[in-house]
Parts: sequence; structure tokens; C-alpha cells
Amino acid sequence: MKNLIEGFLKFQNEAFPQRSELFKHLATTQTPGTLFITCSDSRVVPELLTQQEPGELFVIRNAGNIVPSYSPHPGGVSATVEYAVAVLGVTDIVICGHSDCGAMTAIAQCKCMDHLPAVSGWLQHAESAKVVNESRPHANDAARLSSMVRENVIAQLANIQTHPSVRLAQEKGLLNLHGWVYDIETGSIDALSADRRTFVSLAEQPSTCAVYGQAVDAA
Repeated sequence: MKNLIEGFLKFQNEAFPQRSELFKHLATTQTPGTLFITCSDSRVVPELLTQQEPGELFVIRNAGNIVPSYSPHPGGVSATVEYAVAVLGVTDIVICGHSDCGAMTAIAQCKCMDHLPAVSGWLQHAESAKVVNESRPHANDAARLSSMVRENVIAQLANIQTHPSVRLAQEKGLLNLHGWVYDIETGSIDALSADRRTFVSLAEQPSTCAVYGQAVDAA
């Protein structure tokens, strides 16, 4: 706690005064443009990774950057997605996996999680990614994990499109979806292309989008 408190004091005395006008504005409103869904892993920091200021990202973090499919009994992730899209009007959603993900490692290596029943139950939302990943040959464990991370991003993009608020915004042409994989060691990001089969370097192809919103004619 000592480090946290010292960090807060530094924020209050140094960082906050430099952005006082920004925080004054944010005290009564927020208009984030992007919903950023990523893992709870301490090494993944969305605002640092994307160099965004406070108020610019609406963030969901959980084990494995998972978005459960919509159901009659929505939970916290569903409620946050709905609020971000239907109330805040975000125009983009990023689902961001990452290298060396503990959740995806547990799935890829079929680790026993009997002692972690809550984690085990939560990771069932990645079952479709697991099935696809296990159907393919992999050169080694590292390749199996890398593939699992990517398949999970694809699976969660499919899951989020079952949410009514997301589908409505897509049909109005108001919402684009992005699938990213962040490599911790190199700082690079691979992004899922619109064909939903290939991940490409975001640095080399910065306009890459996984799913474009498609406006539907009323006629």
C-alpha cells in the first residue's frame, strides 16, 4: 500500500494540477469514443497502450477479455456493454487479448481448475475458441497458446454481436468492432482483418477493422 499511497500523492501534487481543466470538465460529463475490453492482467494497461487521456476510453477488464453471449440474465459485462453503446454512444469496440495470457494458457493446456470453480465456470465462455483451437495442429505449446489467444478474440467478437444494443448500433452503421492481440514483450499489436481469418500488424495496417457497421436501408 505504501507505493500506492505515494503514487496517489504524486498524482495529486504533480499530475492532477497539469490536467486540472480536463478533470474539471470530466467532473460532470464523459464522452468516450471507444469501449475497450481487455484482460485483467496487470501487464496490460489500456490507457498506456493507446496513449489515451482520462475520459477517452470506457474499459471492461476481466479474466480472458471475455464477453458472455447475451442472455435473459445479463451480468456486469452485459450491462456495461449496453451502457457504453446505448447511452454513451461509443463508435468503436476493441476486444484485446494479449501474449502469455494465464486464462488462455489454462484452456490451451487443459489445466485442471477444480480448485478454481469460479474461474473454470467463467472460462466456459471461451469454449467455442477452445474447440476450434483443438481441431488444429500446432508446432509447439507456444504456438498453441498464440492461436488460442487469437481464437478467443474471434469468439468474443461473435459473442458481443448477440447483444441487442450492439446489433442495433451495427445495423444503423454506428459501430465498428476491432479484435486486437497485444504482445507484451515487443509492444506490438496484431489486428483481426475484416475477413475474420487473418491477424495483421496494426502498425503496418492501421485502418484494420474486424467488423464494420453496416447501415440497413429502411426500405
